[in-house]
Amino acid sequence: MSEKNELSWGPGVATGVGSMPGGDAREAARTVTGSLETLPYLPELPDRGPGADMIGRTAGMLVELYARVEPSGWRIGDRPGRDTKRARSWLGEDLDALEEFTQGYEGALKVSAVGPWTLAAALELRGGEAALGDPGACRDLTASLAEGVRTYLAEVRRRVPGAEVVLQLDEPSLTPVLTGHVRTASGYRTYRAVDRAVVEGALRELVTVAREATGSAPVVHSCSPGVPFALLRRAGVGGVSFDFSLFTEREEGAVGEAVEAGTKLLVGVVPGVDGPLSDPAGSVMGVRTLWRRLGLSPGTLAESVVVTPTCGLAGASPAYARTALAHCVRAARSLADNPE
Repeated sequence: MSEKNELSWGPGVATGVGSMPGGDAREAARTVTGSLETLPYLPELPDRGPGADMIGRTAGMLVELYARVEPSGWRIGDRPGRDTKRARSWLGEDLDALEEFTQGYEGALKVSAVGPWTLAAALELRGGEAALGDPGACRDLTASLAEGVRTYLAEVRRRVPGAEVVLQLDEPSLTPVLTGHVRTASGYRTYRAVDRAVVEGALRELVTVAREATGSAPVVHSCSPGVPFALLRRAGVGGVSFDFSLFTEREEGAVGEAVEAGTKLLVGVVPGVDGPLSDPAGSVMGVRTLWRRLGLSPGTLAESVVVTPTCGLAGASPAYARTALAHCVRAARSLADNPE
């Protein structure tokens, strides 16, 4: 399969981040595919409980590693138990619903999995400490995740054969991993910061899997402050998804370089919880201002930027979730119609 150097969806595109409210997979798939014609995505429904959350869903994808729910969170075990089976069952239900509402669909389709570093920070080893504290466990986890993601992407492509599948790696813990701010089980200390080259190498392993399976590089999503744009660009990701309200001037130079290198920006500008919304053009005013400040061509704005909610919509009401996705679509269209 040929490699693409960048993701290309055309101008004025909107999408969601991942989670949706409620527990009805068919209703979530209907909402997402009905609202987002250009870049729909596979929703997560964490309200259903452990196994439907993003960590549980991805833990169910692992190959020759299994996880179960403990009072403290997800813990790696010796064999698949009911928690693994439940996670796999819910993912199958979600894929069934997506397949139903994408019959005959041809275009981009985004699916997600938790990235290696957020997974390492979230999954406990037998002693109760996170895999993050054990370099060997991190390597094993990355290898298992890579194989699991390969199988997952093949399944999505089988179910929606006309789709150009795009992988999103959820990495909200990436910055804390890099800066040594992930707390240990006791809460009294933190794990040592992981070397940036090691972090980059594991991400590059998943980038390779995504390219081989889909023909395009993945998107990495982080809703934390201090997104490492330069590291992600070096790792070869095709896009970076982030909460624009947390963006600071410190990141501007790295973002400008990423855009010039062809990296897509999935910019979270619409609140993920119920509240009043500005007019669509107002929601993306800050993005237009950033473009001018970076000296980037207005003509590249609508091609380079995808409009999203700030994070997942699981904490929103169903009515607001629908409104937020529709608002993202209108805001993206305003960027295409009036990039200046």
